[in-house]
Order: sequence, then C-alpha cells, then structure tokens
Amino acid sequence: MHPSNVLAVLPVDDFPAAESWYRRLFDREPDRRPMSSCAEWQLTDGGAVQVIALPDAPRGVTVVLGADDADARAAELTARGIEPRLFTTPDGQFRLASCGDPAGNTVVLGQTL
Repeated sequence: MHPSNVLAVLPVDDFPAAESWYRRLFDREPDRRPMSSCAEWQLTDGGAVQVIALPDAPRGVTVVLGADDADARAAELTARGIEPRLFTTPDGQFRLASCGDPAGNTVVLGQTL
C-alpha cells in the first residue's frame, strides 16, 4: 500500500469550542469546511487534520505532528492561550510538546533531537 495522503480525524462533542481551539493551535482559519460540523486544516501536501462533531464517538485520539523546534512552537502556543507540556523522551531522541483539546484528544508536536 502506498497512500497518497493522510487525514487525521479528531471527534469532538462541542464543535464551536474545538474549532476555536484548533484555530489557535494552527494560528489560522480552516482550509476547508466539508460540512457545517466539520473543519479541515491542510498541514502538508499530503497531510491534514479534520475536526468533526461526533458526539457519541470515543475520545482520546492522539495526533503527532512533526516540529522543527518543539520549544519555540510551545512558546507560540502559550502566547495563543494553549498550555503544552514540554518534555524529552527518556532515550533523548525526541523533544515533545503535548496539549489536549477541549474534547480530550491530544496533539503532540515532536522534534527529533
């Protein structure tokens, strides 16, 4: 299998709150709104994040996004009202900034050290 793109789907129950949080996370409006309860941000040529109102879907999805400088990106998020938790993996290979959205999903910015 050779997929041409990847779409991470994050289910939420309070779509307006989640959309607002992701606008702050990505520092921009969504690129697409396929339906009234769905917003998509195209992050790379082949990768996007979709936030969709699915009140009965399980929570706890984790999305890991590559970052050039986890500490700098965490500082930007803090300035936008999102408080990530910064840490280095025990093996010292990755620096991570982890934050939770209003629905209980997790977004991790990962930098290879």
